[in-house]
Amino acid sequence: MAEAHQAVAFQFTVTPEGVDFRLSREALKHIYLSGINSWKKRLIRIKNGILRGVYPGSPTSWLVVVMATVGSSYCNVDISLGLVGCIQRCLPRGCGPYQPPQTQALLSMAIFSTGVWATGIFFFRQTLKLLLSYHGWMFEMHGKTSHLTRIWAICIRLLSSRRPMLYSFQTSLPKLPVPRVSATVQRYLESVRPLLDDEEYYRMEMLAKEFKEKTAPRLQKYLVLKSWWATNYVSDWWEEYIYLRGRSPLMVNSNYYVMDLVLVRNTDVQAARLGNVIHAMIMYRRKLDREEIKPVMALGIVPMCSYQMERMFNTTRIPGKETDTLQHLSDSRHVAVYHKGRFFKLWLYEGSRLLQPRDLEMQFQRILDDPSPPQPGEEKLAALTAGGRVEWAQARQAFFSSGKNKAALEAIERAAFFVALDEESYWYDPEDEASLSLYGKALLHGNCYNRWFDKSFTLISFKNGQLGLNAEHAWADAPIIGHLWEFVLGTDSFHLGYTETGHCLGKPNPALAPPMRLQWDIPKQVAKALADDVELYCFQFLPFGKGLIKRCRTSPDAFVQIALQLAHFRDRGKFCLTYEASMTRMFREGRTETVRSCTSESTAFVQAMMEGSHMKADLRDLFQKASKKHQNMYRLAMTGAGIDRHLFCLYVVSKYLGVSSPFLAEVLSEPWCLSTSQIPQSQIRMFDPEQHPNHLGAGGGFGPVADDGYGVSYMIAGENMIFFHVSSKFSSSETNAQRFGNHIRQALLDIADLFQVPKADS
Repeated sequence: MAEAHQAVAFQFTVTPEGVDFRLSREALKHIYLSGINSWKKRLIRIKNGILRGVYPGSPTSWLVVVMATVGSSYCNVDISLGLVGCIQRCLPRGCGPYQPPQTQALLSMAIFSTGVWATGIFFFRQTLKLLLSYHGWMFEMHGKTSHLTRIWAICIRLLSSRRPMLYSFQTSLPKLPVPRVSATVQRYLESVRPLLDDEEYYRMEMLAKEFKEKTAPRLQKYLVLKSWWATNYVSDWWEEYIYLRGRSPLMVNSNYYVMDLVLVRNTDVQAARLGNVIHAMIMYRRKLDREEIKPVMALGIVPMCSYQMERMFNTTRIPGKETDTLQHLSDSRHVAVYHKGRFFKLWLYEGSRLLQPRDLEMQFQRILDDPSPPQPGEEKLAALTAGGRVEWAQARQAFFSSGKNKAALEAIERAAFFVALDEESYWYDPEDEASLSLYGKALLHGNCYNRWFDKSFTLISFKNGQLGLNAEHAWADAPIIGHLWEFVLGTDSFHLGYTETGHCLGKPNPALAPPMRLQWDIPKQVAKALADDVELYCFQFLPFGKGLIKRCRTSPDAFVQIALQLAHFRDRGKFCLTYEASMTRMFREGRTETVRSCTSESTAFVQAMMEGSHMKADLRDLFQKASKKHQNMYRLAMTGAGIDRHLFCLYVVSKYLGVSSPFLAEVLSEPWCLSTSQIPQSQIRMFDPEQHPNHLGAGGGFGPVADDGYGVSYMIAGENMIFFHVSSKFSSSETNAQRFGNHIRQALLDIADLFQVPKADS
């Protein structure tokens, strides 16, 4: 019980002489330092709030305006056109006749200058918001920039020239617009045309026409009203109804994984790798709290919304019987750790000082060396987070509402994040193709009870020092966690470093209190294995990357998406509704939109390829038409003119109003048999990828959305490589992840071959 005594600041006993206090100086010192650290954070947040609130202005610019007003007054020039005099006459004579008139004059000029300064800031912000509402640049051909776009870009640069903080642009971002119902319905009908025969399409047209004329106008009015009132008319409903109200398990169905660097390994020492990486993560959190991270900028000038980054750390999804909630804390000073069936609480700070990597390595090594066995029921406790949400909510209420169980559960849920120390070793061996798939499976679900799927993310550490992440989806989308991961891997490799023996640099402090074992009293165990049904096939495509694709004069993303359509037709002999995620972060609190990649143009190309009788020149023309169509749809989705989020919100409004819509009911029930996503990379420039080409992650993946469908994520990794993560379910007799992966390979090669003939002729 030594750790219990270390957590007590003082003890007291009642004696005949009175109350006897025994104070712990060390504990009081930690309390004092924690308080100081807390107040420092509050002051930093207040300062950042002020600086962010006046962006693109600054205290310096305010001082310049005040000095200009005062200086002009001394030169007998009234730049206020009499307003300073009016302000002076309205000021109360609080100090009587002895108050110097110069004081009132200076105060009047300061008030006038502040008004001018604030008005200027408001004008600049509204102008910036207006400029950011222009998206014509996205629809221009590469290398053919119009004069209007060039002028627009210059204005954006001028208005945002001052170095912004993370949230400086939030209030200047435009709101996500509500599309016209007629436009959304028309684009929807276009998207399903290649999937329906003439009779089915006519039926859908009639449903759409009835919806557009009778039901939609009323629903649209409420949605427009919400768009005026809310910051984003989609995001809160999307988070609640798509994520938090989902009752199926998070594991495989919702959570996704992210891989480590796969071509280089900085160290084989498990504890050392954790020491560096967790230190880098807390450094990132500190930058996040201080808003020192630069906003992600498209083209280097168009800011993306940073709202999702607020809940990256100290966040847990709390299960409920009907809906879950996201619990986010302003701070957390520890991480929760799982190793060999035991749970630990590991402090990240000593007083107000962040532990150095070598100290963290020592603490993790203490956990790895701890020989104590798990308590009864403890080993598979985390399987509760892998099962159904209703069952987990019931168990949480029954067994974790008081006593030791409540305290231990709070230690996990209030942690900065969760750390899983695995006893197995996984890595990518280029000579063994199956190694990447096994690595991905371990990250996606582990053994179903060694991940805490409710945490915003779980850092997974394998015995050989290889790492990975398993991330919960409700709080943010994959590019947000990718931003953190790029920073961490870059800091680990190029800033912190290791000794020749693979340990963290520096000397540890052996006086640090060891990590604390969490105590449980669990009468029974509830767990359900879901992972055995998931087939995951990960592979590295080496013949080419975006270098060759760009020489084909097409978008790399469109190239891969059309290849996926060809691969799916070869695999299943039919087309299917295809989901590709795009982002809407150019709008305030924007998250994602759907690009329906199966188009009439892409199916025409695939059918021509399957016939095998067309000339390559004709096939190239069909491919270019499909590519242009896909790029246009992607741009429409990014600029707020997508299909699915609008229809989803109309459906939510219909449920609130009790209005029945056969059209919306059918649209929302259509299965996404092919769900795809491109993995972002190089969002921040921690190092030069050309100088360090092997410092490359393999991206990440997710489970299939439909029982008889595929999940495909891909990362176009530089000029000469693409990583794919393909998932399906063994229980489906129609799908096979490895078979589909082989079709993807062949489809990419066949499409690339179409563009080699003119190159060879030239």
